Amino acid sequence: MYLSDTEEIIAYIICIAIIIGFIATTYMEIKNTIAEEKQKQTEKQENEAKIKTLIEYFNSKKNLIDSLVKTKKSLNEKKSQK
Repeated sequence: MYLSDTEEIIAYIICIAIIIGFIATTYMEIKNTIAEEKQKQTEKQENEAKIKTLIEYFNSKKNLIDSLVKTKKSLNEKKSQK
């Protein structure tokens, strides 16, 4: 029970179509995965920049509070001396 020539050609065409389909879906999945990883990396960099900005903000606020405390302390010392 062998296949005729046209049946063999059709079978080869179907096999080639299946292989091309697998290659195309694999390529699309890899492309989507790379795009997702790039997006995650971009988000990570944006979050790191926001965190650095917040750290700078808190450090400057701490410096302001420290200078305010120092000034109040020196004013209290001058008042107590008088």
